[in-house]
Amino acid sequence: MYTQQRYILMTLDPVHIGTGSYRLGRVDNSIVREPGTHLPKIPGTSLSGAVRQYAARRYAKPQCAGQGQGSKERKPHCGRPTCPICYTFGSIKGTEGGNAGTVNIGDARLLLFPVYSLSGPVWVTSPSALADFGVKGQVVAQKDKARWSANITKQQHLNLGWLLVEKEGDLTLSALPAGIPQPVRERVVLISDELFSRVVNSNLEVRTSVSIDPLTGAAKPGALFTYEALPRATFLWLEVVVDDYRTGSKPWPVSKKFNKDEDKDNAGDSLGETWQRPLDVVTAGLEWAEHLGIGGMGTRGFGRIKLVADEEVSRG
Repeated sequence: MYTQQRYILMTLDPVHIGTGSYRLGRVDNSIVREPGTHLPKIPGTSLSGAVRQYAARRYAKPQCAGQGQGSKERKPHCGRPTCPICYTFGSIKGTEGGNAGTVNIGDARLLLFPVYSLSGPVWVTSPSALADFGVKGQVVAQKDKARWSANITKQQHLNLGWLLVEKEGDLTLSALPAGIPQPVRERVVLISDELFSRVVNSNLEVRTSVSIDPLTGAAKPGALFTYEALPRATFLWLEVVVDDYRTGSKPWPVSKKFNKDEDKDNAGDSLGETWQRPLDVVTAGLEWAEHLGIGGMGTRGFGRIKLVADEEVSRG
């Protein structure tokens, strides 16, 4: 049995998921991109690690998020069938083996990207971005033109950052999730797939920082660096597939936290909610990302993302 769930996320802060290395170019620390389209994304590996950590903390069992493994203070993953964290995300128990998780968390991909214009902020998207999400039938016949609704501007031209585009026709989008705010839904601009990557990569947030010498408390000479990030109010979507193939004992329902004193699952203080399936654990972790964030530069005010909508796509 499998369930395919779709989540819509909105960035509350700039989000920096770095490639892990420096490169020559416009910025020193670049963010992860899709190789084919060159569009920024949030890898599923980054999301999975953060979601597991936050869900484990909500359950009061951080050792099952991999924190402190090998230390004397914390134990490694317990791997118990009664543990909702290990059941959902999997476990490693050294020589005793382990279990694969029951969820597959995909990459978070761009849906709506905020761009400055002389008519106020707008959110750009493309036919392919909408089609991948499930909104089909939207087209831009000429790659150097765009479509938008009359409430943005009645002029026949609109600037998207540095780029001036001509209007091809009106745009009506009624299939976007209800969780996306109405002011955003009314200010969507549809541009061609050819322009989408250029507009996005030209309007990423770029900041400059300098490393501080811990001995002097002053800036290190020659330690100036730049880094880029997805800006605030970017909307992304991801899909989570649950393949709950296991038989036998399962942890559900889970309404109480882990009891550390008795080393028992579902026997501590109230969880404040009831987890009925692995998707509930994933949702619980994503909810805390609104406060604790993901990715790098967290001490510089980066990383918070908000879960704005979720829906079931298919079940089998």
